[in-house]
Amino acid sequence: MYFQEYMRCTSISSDRLSRFIVLAVISIATFCSAQVLAHEPLRESSEEATVESPAADEPEAVKAPAVTQSDTAARDMNRSAYDKIWQFAKWYKNDSNPVVQQVLFSGRYQHEYNALGADQGNNGEWNVRRMRFGPKVTLFKNWLVHGEIEVNPQEAEPFYLRVTDLYVKWTKNPAFQVTVGKHGVAFTMDGSTSSKELLAIDRSNLSNNIWFGYEYIPGISVSGELDAWRYYGGLYSGGTGNREFGEFDAGVFTLVAVGYDFGEALGVKEALLMGNYVYQQEDPDNTFTRPLDHVGSVNFKFEAERWGVRGDLSYASGYLEQGDLFGLMAMPFVNLTDKLQVIARYTLITSDLPNGVRLANYERRVVPRRGDRYREGYLGLNYFFYGHKLKLQSGLQFADLRDRANDGGEYVGVSWTNGLRVSW
Repeated sequence: MYFQEYMRCTSISSDRLSRFIVLAVISIATFCSAQVLAHEPLRESSEEATVESPAADEPEAVKAPAVTQSDTAARDMNRSAYDKIWQFAKWYKNDSNPVVQQVLFSGRYQHEYNALGADQGNNGEWNVRRMRFGPKVTLFKNWLVHGEIEVNPQEAEPFYLRVTDLYVKWTKNPAFQVTVGKHGVAFTMDGSTSSKELLAIDRSNLSNNIWFGYEYIPGISVSGELDAWRYYGGLYSGGTGNREFGEFDAGVFTLVAVGYDFGEALGVKEALLMGNYVYQQEDPDNTFTRPLDHVGSVNFKFEAERWGVRGDLSYASGYLEQGDLFGLMAMPFVNLTDKLQVIARYTLITSDLPNGVRLANYERRVVPRRGDRYREGYLGLNYFFYGHKLKLQSGLQFADLRDRANDGGEYVGVSWTNGLRVSW
């Protein structure tokens, strides 16, 4: 998995303590769930038969364009079958219970095949890209406890890879939420999009270089929606990273994001303009993050009935040996039918110093070194069986990396990735 490149060895005693805490919290949540299920079976209702709405901290799925009445009836019939299958993830729901209102089994499974041909070499492999699961429990009406781990079923060692989510969230109303624990750090366009709901089969290389690839980092954040306004702010540990909570032995970073959705004013589904700013204390032990002290990113997400576009303009100043980065990403898409979608993407990343730009995941299998200018063109197809919860994705990528230092970072190649995405 790509994040393993960023892991550093930590002391055995600290590692064992972190794992004990993680297992204890998840075990308690699972035990509570089992006790509830033992006493009160899952109540079926017309409300539960509908498709589950996206969580407050996850983006909405791509909505289907307008279709005929017969198409709608056929789609509803198919979705009712999927609804029954996906009930396995809804362990318990009872709004009248004053303690436990809902218990969900959350997770994702992503399997893919990549074939890559480049001037510098070739690569082909099957890969379980992500497999994560864990409980999500709603308590006392306003509290959410969420824990997930990531595993690698392709290898016996290590099978357990890391804790992704382990946090507590308190929600007063949609305008104010507080989250404490290890949770996602949302900035840049693809960095603020769940891997469950990416339009391209993988995140752009802009996010791979400017966003923090660990993705889940311990900290505290506040967020909310006020009419068309969106806001987010957080304080996180940037210290030595490990598979659980890190060592808290280095610097911290802050994230502030503010946005406005012009969708209603423009008469479209969404037209969200977001500005993100990250400040990080410079520290050589900040391995949860990239060596970037200032990051600014402006993102735009537009979606009409049958088409849309997403864009990202980002700048980051580096420290230590990391150069300053500039990134641009544009991704238009068209909904050909209510299930079939075509996507295109262009990405540009430059560094003012040699060896400041990394290649993407599979490209690094062939060329592990870095360069100073990356360009990518991407063309993909998505087929949605059950929205983002069950889909097939295919993407053809053309990319090159310039290496002014001429020390082994040059890359010119074509990559084709096909994958199954399942989430619940």
